[in-house]
Amino acid sequence: MGAGLQINWVVAMYAGLQFAAWGFLSILIAEVVRDSYHAACHHIKWLSKWHNKHHQVYKRDLSIISLEAYKDSQLYHDIVESILLLIVISAIAIIFRPVGLWLGVLYAATFLYGASLRYFLGKVETDYTHRPGALDVIPSVWWVNRTYHWRHHFDDVNAYYSGVFPLVDKVLGTALSVKGKTVALTGASGSLGKALTAELIAKNAKVIALTTNPENIVEQPRVKALAWKSGQESELLEHLRKVDILIINHGVNVYGGRSCADIDKSFEVNTFSAVRLMDLFFSTVTGADAKATKEIWINTSEAEVSPALSPLYELSKRTLGNIITLKRLDSPCTVRKLILGPFKSQLNPYGVMSAKQVAKGILFLARRDFRNIIVTVNPLTYIFFPIKEFSSWLYYRIFSKG
Repeated sequence: MGAGLQINWVVAMYAGLQFAAWGFLSILIAEVVRDSYHAACHHIKWLSKWHNKHHQVYKRDLSIISLEAYKDSQLYHDIVESILLLIVISAIAIIFRPVGLWLGVLYAATFLYGASLRYFLGKVETDYTHRPGALDVIPSVWWVNRTYHWRHHFDDVNAYYSGVFPLVDKVLGTALSVKGKTVALTGASGSLGKALTAELIAKNAKVIALTTNPENIVEQPRVKALAWKSGQESELLEHLRKVDILIINHGVNVYGGRSCADIDKSFEVNTFSAVRLMDLFFSTVTGADAKATKEIWINTSEAEVSPALSPLYELSKRTLGNIITLKRLDSPCTVRKLILGPFKSQLNPYGVMSAKQVAKGILFLARRDFRNIIVTVNPLTYIFFPIKEFSSWLYYRIFSKG
């Protein structure tokens, strides 16, 4: 009897895991179908006529222009979308039969229920991604919060399609749009700076090239060169107020040097100058919309976790990386780390990657909302950096105060 009971438990556990797996898959399918339909509404003309009613009903603070217009938008978009989603997921559950698939049907039904409440009873408060008011948190990585969805309405309507989990945006590369944004870039006259400028321009961004050598910046549309050097960060304040994304990319490599002058130079340029710029930019994150549109990308390099055959370069970059991890706990805007492997440049003439390859990799991952952007040929970095970053984040969160 004991053996029979043991077998029954095994069967029950297997059935439970199978049910959970099918249920998870069905919810995943529902999300993909729902968000794909949303994306189609922006690219198929006859669908966009209905979907535009949804966009036209909101003011910039996400308050509605009128309850009547809001109900109309619910009928022509949310209810239609929810019914289509329910039909597709129900058909999948009926055709493929596993019981767990009906969790997806139940999940789809919640969208129709919410849309019906809003259309028939005017329950505006059930629409959590459209609640009005100032944006008080930065866009989330793992789910669609108000700030994330606000960007779909007022940053770039052809991006940020996801409704609950940003999976489809990550696949499509629409989880971050740089279109029309003003991007300030330090180290703009270097190899990576020039490559990043070219990639940003190709994505319809405007670039402010911050450099100690403005004469090396080629004149071209949507690029403005601005002279700057370490120690003069405060002079950039008025320019940074108008900047959406600040990319801190400047650096110095003294190679085998270890004199007092080398130590001062390495930490001043690679660490303290970057931290001052970051704090200065943080002070510009003001206003109702800033948390949605303002970002900092900081090149800390692979030296955070790997040898660079240059002790002071490693020490200064690791210190910068640790300070960023600490500051991200309370940052008023999105902060991305750029963990880059060796690419050919004035700092590293022996790099195995090209600056163009690295720049393309950075933009590819940023548009998929990676907060730690790793571009390297070293497979160990992809293992060691996440471990290092998580352990540092946890330690700082427990033993420091905001």
